[in-house]
Amino acid sequence: MAQTDRQSLTFPEIVELNVGGQVYVTRLETLTAVPNSLLWTKFTQSSPGDLPKDSKGRFFFDRDGFLFRYILDYLRDSELFLPEFFKERRRLQKESDFFQLPELSRRLAAVSKQSSYTEESGEPEEAEVSSPVTSSSDRSRSPGAKAGYITIGYRGSYTIGRDIQADAKFRRVARITVCSKISLAKEVFGETLNESRDPDRPPDKYTARYYLKYNFLEQAFDRLAEAGFSMVACNSTGTCSYASNDPGEDKLWTSYTEYVFSR
Repeated sequence: MAQTDRQSLTFPEIVELNVGGQVYVTRLETLTAVPNSLLWTKFTQSSPGDLPKDSKGRFFFDRDGFLFRYILDYLRDSELFLPEFFKERRRLQKESDFFQLPELSRRLAAVSKQSSYTEESGEPEEAEVSSPVTSSSDRSRSPGAKAGYITIGYRGSYTIGRDIQADAKFRRVARITVCSKISLAKEVFGETLNESRDPDRPPDKYTARYYLKYNFLEQAFDRLAEAGFSMVACNSTGTCSYASNDPGEDKLWTSYTEYVFSR
């Protein structure tokens, strides 16, 4: 009984939170990473019984559940990487103030001031810059690297039968194609790019005829990430047929997918 009482006075190492209806699971040391912040106070100066909980026993905070993901990211490594054209910096700054994170609030305020501009009416508006603190594309893009788009396409097939787990042909990628300005394609993929189908175009022209010499889509993604590209869109289509004319046989699916990357 005494052991149960002691456990009720301490927080678990893994903490479940309900923030405005959004559920988060994180470590106690993450929530207490910034001394004197609101979360540090709640989870070091209180006991579990002092904090409000939802119907499933998760600690509840009546705040913006979507924006809390960025608060949690900041607590993890003291950095913040926001998506491009993030329009809720001021609301995020309000959340930062509530959770008593002065350094994060200072950074958000400084960048918001830099990114605002005054129109002829004299009313300041928030500019759509890529990130209020640091963006992933700025972090990995080398000085002088050219901006642009690269579209990666691949056609794959897989069979769905009665024993999916044993099917060695679950994912077959026929070819990974590259569509972009030629100079960008050569910069990113280098010797892994098959140029035989379009060998003589000048670097400032575009091509949709290149393809890669390997069949793993993740290899293309790795190279794009290393070159500072981020995925901005994707789309996919699929069709289904039977391996033979017998409807009782395995179903053969084919799909074509395109991923658009930007830098």
